[in-house]
Amino acid sequence: ILGVKDIHADHAASHIGKAQGIVTCLRATPYHSTRQKVFLPMDICMLHGVSQEDFIRGKQEKNVRDVIYDIASQAHIHLEHVR
Repeated sequence: ILGVKDIHADHAASHIGKAQGIVTCLRATPYHSTRQKVFLPMDICMLHGVSQEDFIRGKQEKNVRDVIYDIASQAHIHLEHVR
């Protein structure tokens, strides 16, 4: 947008965008769950034994929190790449 032509700036912007997308998805999870939709990666959910139904019912057990933590950790990794 600002006319910056730098490969490092492009790389940083890419990671920032990925982190923002992950955080937006996590923040929207309660909203989507009330509408019977879950947009979280099912491979991570299955790793922790969590189903879409667990999110839709609003369960807050440790395994559900672990899913959220793992996904949020991916956003954190992208921010670390930017730094």
